[in-house]
Amino acid sequence: MPATMLPPLPQRLRPKTLDEYIGQKHLVAPEALLGSMIAGGNLSSLILWGPPGVGKTTLAEIIAATLGREFYTLSAVTSGVKEVREIIDRASQNSLFGGGKAPILFIDEIHRFNKAQQDSLLGCVEKGVLVLIGATTENPSFEVITPLLSRCQVFVLKPLGVDDLKELLNRAITQDVLLKTLDVQVKEEDALFRYSGGDGRRMLNILEMVVSKAQTDGNKKIIIDNAGVEKALLGSTTTYDKNGEMHYDIISAFIKSVRGSDPNAAVYYLARMLGGGEDPLFIARRLCILAAEDIGLANPNALLLANACYQIVHSIGMPESRIPLSETTIYLASSPKSNSAYLAIDNALQVAEKTFSAPVPLAIRNAPTSLMKDLGYSDGYKYAHDFPGHFAELEFMPEALKGTKFYSPAENPKEEAMKNHLRSLWKDKYEY
Repeated sequence: MPATMLPPLPQRLRPKTLDEYIGQKHLVAPEALLGSMIAGGNLSSLILWGPPGVGKTTLAEIIAATLGREFYTLSAVTSGVKEVREIIDRASQNSLFGGGKAPILFIDEIHRFNKAQQDSLLGCVEKGVLVLIGATTENPSFEVITPLLSRCQVFVLKPLGVDDLKELLNRAITQDVLLKTLDVQVKEEDALFRYSGGDGRRMLNILEMVVSKAQTDGNKKIIIDNAGVEKALLGSTTTYDKNGEMHYDIISAFIKSVRGSDPNAAVYYLARMLGGGEDPLFIARRLCILAAEDIGLANPNALLLANACYQIVHSIGMPESRIPLSETTIYLASSPKSNSAYLAIDNALQVAEKTFSAPVPLAIRNAPTSLMKDLGYSDGYKYAHDFPGHFAELEFMPEALKGTKFYSPAENPKEEAMKNHLRSLWKDKYEY
């Protein structure tokens, strides 16, 4: 078959069995949870969470083939409640008359299903009419409704490591129906692996592009090296790879520009991300984290604006989302900065880990029963609003932690006012 008529290289090399499957040993090894589920044939509904090109769809197909289950597949981009219900009806009929094991419904990009679409899956998953395998590149904690998530086991797939990519590259050169007939020599792998960003499908696409260019140039011997990869990619790929190393470089530059109070650089890196196809909801979530971690109590309105931005982006999508993202980015970059809340909770977590058994002072314990009252629970408690200034000095810390201070106000106008207020209340206890 002529090369032009062949399926793409990633499709030609798609593994059919677990033995052929590359990567994710932490999941599919015989002693791993998913591996043992497959081996035992006792499959529950699950979510496969990981970046593109790491084998989520392939793994779902292998599971179905290994277990001999009927396999239905939907894409959340093009399918809706109607298609889901049609498959549920078919699965129900097969279960009623066939008496076999529940079929598998694979939904790619399940994070793109809205609440109503995800709700439509609950009943059949709960009753075992079918086994759901959802694939997502987004954190299912944010994108999958809680009732559905609670009925699924979440498995995290990792980007392919260098050893995985080497194995995949060697398989392509030695086993692919076309490449094994050519004189392909690998001299350098760095650029090939770097541009793939742990995405096996992308690496194979780049390899196929390099080979195709070499053939077009009339080269009998096809050399894979860094220069050849760079040349083949020139003009055919964006500099920003939202799933590779550049993704982390640009988002890091974006965050540090906002933290460093440079709205111009921040908007520039925002544009780089949006132009490169970054998920706007990912950016909005980062802005929410930034607002709490790096601006915090210096400007509490920043968190409100960031949260509002996330909700707006979720509602309206692109390209309009670029405007609230820009507005929020500029506002956060231009705001005074404080990480006092971030430091306070981290300090408190460290101490709390060592003092989990420290008893709560009796005065501030709840006393819903007469026995608790007799034991002194709530005895001596002072209701703050009954006192001048809505403050009554009381010991709230466990005995062993008296006087321990976790929150230290930063130097900015808002926290300066908070510091003065706290100092007036706790002048003899905490040093503010």
